[in-house]
This record gives sequence, C-alpha cells and structure tokens, in this order.
Amino acid sequence: MKFINTIKNIWKIEELKNRILVTLGLLLVYRFGAQVVLPGIDASQLSNLASQTESGLLGLLNAFTGGAFSNASVFALGIMPYISASIVVQLMGIAVPYLQKLQKEGESGRRRINQITRWLTIAITLVQGPGYIYNLFATLPQSAFLLGNTVTFVASSVIILTTGTIFAMWLGEKITDKGIGNGISLLIMVGIIATLPQAFIQEFASRVFESNGGLVMILIELVIWFAIIMACIMLVMGVRQIAVQYARRTASGGYEKNVFGSRQYIPLKLNASGVMPIIFAQAIMFIPAAVAGLSDGETSQGVAAAFSDIFGFWYNLVFALLIIVFTYFYTAITVPTNKMADDLKRSGGFIPGIRPGGDTAEYLDRIMSQITLPGSIFLALIAVFPAIVYQLLGVQQGWALFFGGTSLLIMVGVAIDTMQQVNSYLLNRHYDGLMKTGKNRKAVA
Repeated sequence: MKFINTIKNIWKIEELKNRILVTLGLLLVYRFGAQVVLPGIDASQLSNLASQTESGLLGLLNAFTGGAFSNASVFALGIMPYISASIVVQLMGIAVPYLQKLQKEGESGRRRINQITRWLTIAITLVQGPGYIYNLFATLPQSAFLLGNTVTFVASSVIILTTGTIFAMWLGEKITDKGIGNGISLLIMVGIIATLPQAFIQEFASRVFESNGGLVMILIELVIWFAIIMACIMLVMGVRQIAVQYARRTASGGYEKNVFGSRQYIPLKLNASGVMPIIFAQAIMFIPAAVAGLSDGETSQGVAAAFSDIFGFWYNLVFALLIIVFTYFYTAITVPTNKMADDLKRSGGFIPGIRPGGDTAEYLDRIMSQITLPGSIFLALIAVFPAIVYQLLGVQQGWALFFGGTSLLIMVGVAIDTMQQVNSYLLNRHYDGLMKTGKNRKAVA
C-alpha cells in the first residue's frame, strides 16, 4: 500500500507526471524505429544476420542497440557513435587547450563542446555506416537486397543510418530537457532491457523443455542474478566519506574569532569512473581480432579466434587487466584532487589533521588510489562474470550477458539515477521519496 501511495503521489505532481509521459513517449518512438528496416532490404531474409549476432562481439553490439543491429534497422548503429564521440572529446579535453578553455567557460562552453560532439558523431557514423552495409552484403543473400549492390543503395543507406543516429541523439537530449533526465543513458538501458525477455525465454526453454537442469537451475540462476545486481548496487553507491571541518567567523566582544562549524564529508566514490573503463577496454579488445583477421597465418587465425570469443579465457583475462588499468586512468582525469583541495581551502574547510592546500591534495590523491584498487578489481570481476556463469553453469550466451559487464552496470546505474531524479521531485513537493516510505509530509507554511 505504501508503494501504491508513492505511485499516486508521483501522479499528483503535474510537472513530474508530464515529464514521465514525455519520457515514455520518446522511448516508445526509439523502440519503434529499431524495428524499421532499411529501405531496399527484404526483412524476411534477415535470419542470417540474426544468427550472426547471437554471440560474440556482434552479439554485444546488438544488445546495446536493443536488437536494431540484427534487424538492419534505421537505428542499427544506435547511440553508440555519440558515446564514442563523447569519449573522444572528453579525452581530447585533457590535451587540447581550446577544449580546456571551453570547459572553463560555463554554460556557453558546454554548448560549444556539445556542438563539437555532434559533428564528431556524424563523422564517426559516416565511417561506421559503410562498414555496416558491407557486413550486410557479406552476411545476407543477394536476393535480400532489392536494389542490389549499387552506389545508390549504399549511399542512401549510409545517409539513413547517419540520420537515425542523429535522431536517436536528439531523442536522448529531449528526454534530458523535457523528460526525467539521463536521456542518452535511458536509450541505452531501454535497448539492453529490450533483449532481456527473449534471452530469459531461451534460457528457460533450454533448461525446462530440453531437460537441462529444470526449474531448479532456473531458480539458482535467478538467485545468482539477484546477488550480482546487489553487488552492482554496492559498487555504484559505495563511497568513502572524508570528514571535513569548516570554520565560521563570528563577531564577539568587538573582535572576530574562529568558531568551528558543523562537520561535513567529502564523498569519494569507490567506482568514480562508472562503466567507462569497461567501454574503453571493449573498444581496445576489438583491435587484436581485427588486426589478426587480416592475415591467413595459423597463429593470426588463432589470435583472431581467441579475441573474438567474449566468453573465452584469454579474452577475459586481457579484458580484466585493461579494466583495472583504465579505471586508474579515468579516475585520475575525472577526479581533480588538486581542485578539490583548492575549493576546500577557499571555502574555509579543512580535513582534521591535514594542512590545507598541497597536503590536502596529496591526502585525497592517496585515498583515491587506495579505494580505486579494490574498486577496479571489483569492477573487473563483475565485467567478466558473464563468462564465469557461462563456463560453470552452461548458461545461454544471450542470458549470460545480463550477469554482469556493461549491460548490468548500465541498467543498475541508470535505474538508480532515475529514481534519484523522481525522488527529488517528491521531496520538493513534501512527499516521501522512493528511497523512503511513510505518510505524506505536511508542507511548512
């Protein structure tokens, strides 16, 4: 009943209700577009493409696009080119003075950076689009192409794929502005969730109807899945609180003296880099298979096979090591301990027992290094856990992807962020939030 009352409270807030409806409407448009096949392709002959994307790296890409990749959809490239462009711009912001200047210009600089990201997204899509089309030529029978292998078909398809990515990007920005926020992340999460029912049905059919463990194995898998979700929540929400003391100046007896204010905390996240190390590592893992595939040698073919099997031992070993390295790298560039120390000093705060300024920056940097090590190992373990359950329990590959990795972390992280957004609306209107239960709070006159 308390949960039902919370839902009713959400519906009572007109602005929040409208934002939720706008978000659901735009997400519905995105899912509809994922089912629209590129013009000139016979949709009834896509079975070869679907079988190609059931496993391996292409299966991973198909999961991120919500099945649009295997549908030869106008949204086949999804929002991933925009994610790639955002990563490139963010990394360039470390070394390019012009981008560093824009980052310091506030809202106007942010708008300019967003514009640069959009143009880079178009450039990346124009490169990935032809690659996707020629992959269709190599996978589908010639009869699937109603216009044949012509320049007209290739050019029009690349333009449509580029337009689809830009439209998906626009949908994400509109969800952020007019909806409940986190638009790009919600698009990715909805795409991932779209493949969840089919993956579970296939696993259920394999266990029950093929006498491969029965309902007992399904129950064990669900318990393990729930435990991994709880572990992901702990990783996303985990923080190390650094006590901070603020001094306030008050007048007393004709002169000023320092009086200690209330103690506060600096929350240093256990996983400050989020899923970015996994995304970086996965981008790198495409390279060995692609390079080795250029050679016909036995060794090269072995390397290509090893790094194309996302459930193989060598793939996951290198993958885990890259995640740990990139976690340290991304944390170092996104957590500015020097700036945190300067801001703390200017606001009159200090960490008890630590001198303000350089000593505070060194202390924060040391703490971040200490908590990043277990955080990176935990992140790497979650990232390779799909391979573990696949090898030990014989789980179907599509269902195994939801036992960790980027898919589950994105789902958990976006769900928590969305709940916090809704929670803030409820608390501002004097209702209990999603994180707490109880009666409505009375407004203070």
